[in-house]
Amino acid sequence: MIKILAACGAGVNSSHQIKDAIENQLGERGYDVHCDAVMVKDITEEMVSKYDIFTPIAKTDLGFTLPIPVVEAGPILYRIPAMSEPVFTELERVIKENHLA
Repeated sequence: MIKILAACGAGVNSSHQIKDAIENQLGERGYDVHCDAVMVKDITEEMVSKYDIFTPIAKTDLGFTLPIPVVEAGPILYRIPAMSEPVFTELERVIKENHLA
């Protein structure tokens, strides 16, 4: 299973939309994915170490170097295929490149 951490400012709406979209789209592409949604302010180095990929809504400075790949997922929220498809394609590339599947 590929573990993905989605994050937004409140951890309530946008990150959950990103979570659902990633799980649905990557699931349809044959990947076993679990995504958690959290508030950016709650992220710690220990938390991140439990995930394979980090998908923030936008570029985020957490105050420490991330040991996992980052794929900005904000365009998913527009629900326009031309904008969201590159995010899913990048996630697939990261999965394959890092031998996560």
